[in-house]
Amino acid sequence: MFREKTVSVVIPCLNEKQGIRHLLPKIPDTVDEVLVVDNGSTDQTAEMAKELGARVVQESRKGYGRAYKCGFREASGDIIITMDGDGTYPPESINLLLHILFEEELDFISARRWRSKNKKDKSPVRLFGNYVLSFTMASLFFCMIMDSQSGMWVFRKNILEKMRVRSDGMSFSEEIKIEAFTKKEIKAIEIPIYYGERIGRSKLNLFKDGFLNLLFLFKKRIGIV
Repeated sequence: MFREKTVSVVIPCLNEKQGIRHLLPKIPDTVDEVLVVDNGSTDQTAEMAKELGARVVQESRKGYGRAYKCGFREASGDIIITMDGDGTYPPESINLLLHILFEEELDFISARRWRSKNKKDKSPVRLFGNYVLSFTMASLFFCMIMDSQSGMWVFRKNILEKMRVRSDGMSFSEEIKIEAFTKKEIKAIEIPIYYGERIGRSKLNLFKDGFLNLLFLFKKRIGIV
């Protein structure tokens, strides 16, 4: 609990046994509930998550957005924090982000991946793709976000009813930011964080998912999502 508000961490997972084993022990005590959404894993992701104290829910329909929608429905906290199961987003940042959310009276924080603690650079292809997607999103929706593809957000659960997030896939990440940063009734900012080295194999198809995310931005802009 943080300032008398309950906190849920929602983590979508597809075959992230190793990442979950590394990540969950680092979640701070301010978090009341860790909810792992198993999106059809064939390894022991669910079993490992339960062993480490998380609540596991199943979403058999594949899709990043579908997993998050399931997790948001099931989450009981007043505040929701999202993280990937691969260990790239630092649990050590949770308390700081919660502090900023309350001190600044915000509704939504998007964490911008700024630099790596181990000083390893991100893939140039990923950096370029993120730049193109972030620039396109800023141009189409007039919201200046440096990291449109970040998967760590901190927000008040009650703002979900003000959003129209339709994507079932990877574009869910950029769509929830568009909704948060363009609604006048939602106070949102972007804050830089460190990021970690991925544990396990990436599920992202850089070129396919990048193109689909780019296409989604144009479709949402003209209202055919």
